[in-house]
Amino acid sequence: MSDNSASRLAPSRFRLSILMLAAIYPFVTAILYILMPLTDGWPIWQRTAILAPLMVFSIVYGIAPMIQQRFAWFILRQSRPVTID
Repeated sequence: MSDNSASRLAPSRFRLSILMLAAIYPFVTAILYILMPLTDGWPIWQRTAILAPLMVFSIVYGIAPMIQQRFAWFILRQSRPVTID
């Protein structure tokens, strides 16, 4: 009886967090630059009510899957795949 789970490497949460930070920081900054002039004078809770859902859905359905797909080799601590162009 072979155990395939023992031969698999666990994903590195630290590496994933570094990649997520590198992608999300500029994304949030750009959203803030766009949103702030449009919501000038609004209370902070109203700005947050617009900002939070936009960020969450963008991260969950866009940024995170893209990072996990393109950088799976890095997150899983494997060698980088060779691509033939």
